[in-house]
Amino acid sequence: MKVQSGLKKWVHTSDHTTGNPWTLLLFFSLPLMAGNIFQQMYTVVDTAVVGKALGIGALAALGAVDWLNWMTLGAVQGFTQGFSILMAQNFGAGQYEKLRRTMTNAIFLAVLCGAALTAASEVLAGPAVTLLKVPEEIRPISMAYLRIMFGGLPVVMAYNLAASILRSLGNSRTPLLAMVIASLTNVALDLLFVIGFGWGVRGAAAATIIAQCLSAAYCIWHICHIDALRIRREDWEIRAALCGRLMMLGSPMAFQNTVIAIGGMITQTIVNGFDVPFIAGFTATNKLYGVLEVAATSYGYAMTTYTGQNLGAGKLRRISEGIRAGLVIALITSVVIAAAMLAFGQWMLAWFLPEDTGETVRALAVGYRYLTIMAICLPVLYVLHLTRSCIQGMGNTALPMVSGLAEFVMRTGAALLLPALLGEDGILYAEILAWAGADVILIPSYFGVMRNIAAAKSS
Repeated sequence: MKVQSGLKKWVHTSDHTTGNPWTLLLFFSLPLMAGNIFQQMYTVVDTAVVGKALGIGALAALGAVDWLNWMTLGAVQGFTQGFSILMAQNFGAGQYEKLRRTMTNAIFLAVLCGAALTAASEVLAGPAVTLLKVPEEIRPISMAYLRIMFGGLPVVMAYNLAASILRSLGNSRTPLLAMVIASLTNVALDLLFVIGFGWGVRGAAAATIIAQCLSAAYCIWHICHIDALRIRREDWEIRAALCGRLMMLGSPMAFQNTVIAIGGMITQTIVNGFDVPFIAGFTATNKLYGVLEVAATSYGYAMTTYTGQNLGAGKLRRISEGIRAGLVIALITSVVIAAAMLAFGQWMLAWFLPEDTGETVRALAVGYRYLTIMAICLPVLYVLHLTRSCIQGMGNTALPMVSGLAEFVMRTGAALLLPALLGEDGILYAEILAWAGADVILIPSYFGVMRNIAAAKSS
């Protein structure tokens, strides 16, 4: 790793335009992976504390609106990751003045998008819970959780933007440390708020938002100490063309995540029609979903940064070398994680459930069947993340959006049709078919985008 001129020496950045792609992708991904593990740790702790301390009903209440919560998070991540693509290209080209202008305009757009998402989420929470057909006995718990999570969306936007800025410069260590701080804080506050103060799911939600606030502050503090990002007065000029370009990158990714979440909510509506133990088992496995894809998202972020920097430097051959290296690393990782889930999955699912009862036994059986299906098909998900991220890094966010639509069609179609054919287990295959539908779009799209860029460069 080399330190770019204009950056303070103690602030780690990484130039991906030179060096071995295998080494760059792997070592850039490892801190991200560790950060994601800590992030998943506090998701797991949230769920375990709620399930163990508050019972199956509270666990089902969180799961019943999980996709609704993910939709807002997905929109936030879509905008901020899209904005970071242009920053990575500016950094790869060594254009620091453009980088600062891009960053300030991204901050302006993030404030607007964060405020709009917060207002819309709070207004639509009630109707959305009704549309999801959340059972009446757990609906008040779901609403209490959502109100606090939606109120904290500006904090979530701040962290994701700050982390995206750092990743675009090749810095994956600071987001890791931020997530360690957040995770430890969240675990401590979960135990204090939920068990100590008896605040229930409100305590779990409040703990998450406070933890995110600390992680955002840590990342922002580091950004303020990077000389190349030291903002001047003229950098705050809001430029319509630049804002338009950033939104052209961010909006399709936010829309893609939103559409995927809508498909998930339709699936959840079907799940909510089953009994509470089935919902709880389905929820427990979904809480391990993040563990299943923890390496995939890390490799995806690394691939976006790697591709963006090399595109900015005009090094197309390195992009091809990088995607090949990334896919091999990702596929090996997916097999290892799948094996671990098959071996230890039942034990991990039991973390989320109260002591053995008839309901607990049924919930555990449902959860392990679902986990087994996802683990066996995990390589399909890893191909999805690597290919989609590479295309996004090349500045094309429209084709990944189309892949999101394919996910929506496959997930929704499977959720509506398979239960009628296979019974309640049919719903467990919806996620796998969604991954496969996206891959069918993304794999040929990668080759098409590469051909178009090569043709444009040679003309």
